[in-house]
Amino acid sequence: MKMNERAVQLVRTRTPFVHATVVRAQQPTSAHAGDEAILLQDGTIEGFVGGQCAQNSVRKAALGALQSHESVLLRVLPDGDLQFPEAPGATVVVNPCLSGGALEIFLEPQIPAPLVRICGATPIADVLAEMCELVGFEVQRTVAEATVAEADSPADTTAVVIASHGGPEPELIRAALDAGVEYIGLVASRVRGASILEGLGLTDVERARVRTPVGLPIGAKTSAEIAVSIVAQVIQAIRKGGLAVPPRPVRVAVEALDPVCGMTVTVGPDTPHLTLDEVDYWFCGSGCRTSFAAARTGS
Repeated sequence: MKMNERAVQLVRTRTPFVHATVVRAQQPTSAHAGDEAILLQDGTIEGFVGGQCAQNSVRKAALGALQSHESVLLRVLPDGDLQFPEAPGATVVVNPCLSGGALEIFLEPQIPAPLVRICGATPIADVLAEMCELVGFEVQRTVAEATVAEADSPADTTAVVIASHGGPEPELIRAALDAGVEYIGLVASRVRGASILEGLGLTDVERARVRTPVGLPIGAKTSAEIAVSIVAQVIQAIRKGGLAVPPRPVRVAVEALDPVCGMTVTVGPDTPHLTLDEVDYWFCGSGCRTSFAAARTGS
């Protein structure tokens, strides 16, 4: 599968990843300018941006980019003096494992957009879906009169807005709470909304996750104005309230210390590995693994 096809597939499935591109290479290196790779949260590298020694530095920086949501220009240099063009603002890593050469790699994290689940087939729901897409949110809708089964929220749902003006609203709120959704909005009057929540018997923590009347208090009257107030409140919750795109469950990469060169290695599926006396060891490259095995076995 080509790199761009793989990226489209990951975006479609809302899988976070980092797109790595070699923008500069100084020989001797196995990578060349234009080489690309995709790095996943578990440390997997798909593609090629350098040999095993360079991969360790790239993997570690890529996982950091996924956490910070910020792009990184990574400069991987060997241990020792090397004339390599300056790159202001770049993150510099001195990798003692490299035998020579240097790399400059641009790491661009691809983070799924906030996912807003809208339940209902009302004019407010219609306009809200349009406005959410306008600001870059991903939208999933339950257009027909919602049932709890139809409105089950994906694991990475950022917000659920119930704009059905009736139907199983209490059940939908309960299902969203149980799914761990942090922002739940109910389109209802203050009196009707309070009555629905009272009947649910929510804890204080659960009650804080439900907004009703939903939206910022801007005096909205029309469907479009109400939709604006809801989108604004979701943005406020993300930008100022710490509401984030919940991560999908994933096997997180761990770090280990190379017992030969002392380099910190991010463990991935292709990280050189050795088990001796029921103890696991990971290495920056095959050279360190061979040296360690020879020293331990005496061969």
